[in-house]
Amino acid sequence: MGEVKKLIEEGKTFLGIEFGSTRIKAVLTDEDYNPIASGSHGWENRLDNGIWTYTLDDIWGGLQDCYKGLKDDVEKKYGIKLVGVGAMGFSAMMHGYMAFDKEGNLLVPFRTWRNTITEEASDKLTEVFGYHIPQRWSIAHLYQAILNKEEHVSKVDFFTTLAGYIHWQLTGEKVLGVGDASGMFPIDSKTCDYNKKMVEQFDELVASYSFDWKLSDILPKSLPAGERAGVLSEEGAKKLDPSGDLKAGIPVCPPEGDAGTGMVATNSVGVRTGNISAGTSVFSMVVLEHDLSKAYPELDLVTTPSGEQVAMVHCNNCTSDLNAWVSLFREFAGAIGKDIDDDTLYGTLYRKAMEGDADCGGLLAYNYFSGESITGFNEGRPLFVRRPDDKFNLSNFMRTHLYTALGALKAGNDILMKEENVKADFFFGQGGFFKVRGVGDRVMAAALNTPIKLMETAGEGGPWGQAILAGFMMQKNDGETLEKYLADKVFARGKVETCEPNKEDVAGFDDFMKDYNAGLAIERAAVDSLK
Repeated sequence: MGEVKKLIEEGKTFLGIEFGSTRIKAVLTDEDYNPIASGSHGWENRLDNGIWTYTLDDIWGGLQDCYKGLKDDVEKKYGIKLVGVGAMGFSAMMHGYMAFDKEGNLLVPFRTWRNTITEEASDKLTEVFGYHIPQRWSIAHLYQAILNKEEHVSKVDFFTTLAGYIHWQLTGEKVLGVGDASGMFPIDSKTCDYNKKMVEQFDELVASYSFDWKLSDILPKSLPAGERAGVLSEEGAKKLDPSGDLKAGIPVCPPEGDAGTGMVATNSVGVRTGNISAGTSVFSMVVLEHDLSKAYPELDLVTTPSGEQVAMVHCNNCTSDLNAWVSLFREFAGAIGKDIDDDTLYGTLYRKAMEGDADCGGLLAYNYFSGESITGFNEGRPLFVRRPDDKFNLSNFMRTHLYTALGALKAGNDILMKEENVKADFFFGQGGFFKVRGVGDRVMAAALNTPIKLMETAGEGGPWGQAILAGFMMQKNDGETLEKYLADKVFARGKVETCEPNKEDVAGFDDFMKDYNAGLAIERAAVDSLK
């Protein structure tokens, strides 16, 4: 403990803070990336006038409470006040739309990745670029606002992601890590910058509107991992720590998206490596060894934090509906006077699911808490259905909800692996879906028919990955790649558990997906009937 205390006092630590969908988390590490303190703040997005959003008060109040939790943890564990770190970085949910005028005022409420309101823009940009532009991407939000003739567009001086916004406010720098930038606009991996031809195509597309800006004027600068991205300003230090204890001048690495920090946290930045982040949303990523033959609406092309091409399957829904069902069981337990902690509740229900039939006994569910563009839904409509002769019991019920949490993910990965012959030797997993070992990893291995690896450190997730990126900026050797740095200095001694696909589970999941795919038309009709 004395050694750690000295490191903190000397500022030889690295701090990562990540804004997830339901939690803001801070992780402080030593120079070898061992977590030594943490803080967190729970939050939820809200549906405001049809837009999924977080307010600026949500953002800053949450960040300050998260950092205060970290400070309190340091003081409790080591008896000292946290006044500085060696380097820090901020990451957040990718995509979305935060647009500002010349005075730095937010022009419209933050539009998060969860919104499925840009279908027209997404389709048009995909056609113009010959490159799939998903609805949640920042450029789709900007172009949809133009198509909608929204008054604010002419006033846009800068637009960015949530991570880019936080970094700008704390350092004054309008920059973005290339991984997060690749969820705003397509990236040229050779230059780690926005695709020049597509930037020109966009400017031509909107030329008739006669805006005062060109696209390159209002995008944040794209930076690869390891680049310097400014320092914490005096104003930024006070915004992060209103008590005034935190000192300015701390180096800050490029802000990244949660996909990039997930790749770092799972050592998945090399070719044929993959990672999966499964929580409120779920996405899988594979670093490509060859280009795809064509654009697919189900597949996104983004980059690692150092700019390599990555195929992503991103689904808006994963555990939200599953958690809602678990909460129902918690409510029942409370009604009969039983207070059950989360570990017991989730552990019991998840393990019970593994006693069920491999094909869920014919039960079927859709977990669309919000829209799901992979399968063509613009609105959320959770649904559970069964036939009178299906095997309806607790095991099959829970297994069904674990399976459907990955239904859209499997649909996208089947295209990637079966039609494009993309190979992944394994996927590293992280996120709440994997909390119960032997369940989440087993179901995921069945869904993708690929080994799933879990690390001891995976529970630290994105903020830990961002702390590593802060350390990489400070400690890398000249010419040292992020892939080599992670292999040699971060994960050389890491403990890994591997779950191989079970043949019966794989066949059962495939059978479940036959009903899942057949039922999509019925689900769409049900949604349409309610409009």
